[in-house]
Amino acid sequence: MIVRIMGEGQVRLADSHFPELDELDDELLAEMEAGDGAGFRRTLHALLDRVRELGTPLPDDSLEPSELILPAPDATLEEVRSLLSDDGLIPGR
Repeated sequence: MIVRIMGEGQVRLADSHFPELDELDDELLAEMEAGDGAGFRRTLHALLDRVRELGTPLPDDSLEPSELILPAPDATLEEVRSLLSDDGLIPGR
């Protein structure tokens, strides 16, 4: 799957990594619902860090369509909320 981190670029992620990422996504969603700003920030950074670590970066000039778009690391809680589906940032797989 091709994943874009807004403001950074794209990575290719194997489907086998999504169970781990789904756990972080669930944690992020719970923190957002609880209004836990510090937890939200910590978990958003953890999620994006794992995507960077597990993914293979695509060249900057690559024009692959992104199947999943994740917010920038400095996104606000409100900006992330606008990207959410019922399943969080990462739709159920």
